[in-house]
Amino acid sequence: MFSQPNPLKLKETLKMPEKCPECGQPFELEVGFWYGTGYVSYALSFALSVATFVAWWVLIGMSTQDHRFFWWLAFNSVFLVVLQPWLMRLSRVVYLYFFVKYDPDYKKTAVKKFDYESESYFRPKGDGDAGAPPRV
Repeated sequence: MFSQPNPLKLKETLKMPEKCPECGQPFELEVGFWYGTGYVSYALSFALSVATFVAWWVLIGMSTQDHRFFWWLAFNSVFLVVLQPWLMRLSRVVYLYFFVKYDPDYKKTAVKKFDYESESYFRPKGDGDAGAPPRV
């Protein structure tokens, strides 16, 4: 799904081809499609934070008296920053799966499309096109 297999190349972490090389499914279903991945990434980060909190509480214990809680906060912050490239990619995969389900017979099925395609949204409309936005 991603052009760069190594997520640690941060400038290229989210580079994706326009369409899936296997089935031809466009990855950006509409303009601004990937903005919703912020919610998915937040949910994943929250779930990881809860998991590390429970693990820390069970294995080390929690207390503000000896600063174990603050050590967990520091650990969790570093943990989430280190995992961020993977979380961003995973959130895109999960978000895309909300809208495009796996089809075992994908070679015979048409690709999923929304009302308009991203590339047609930015193409200038002709003067005679009905419903074209006015030119400024």
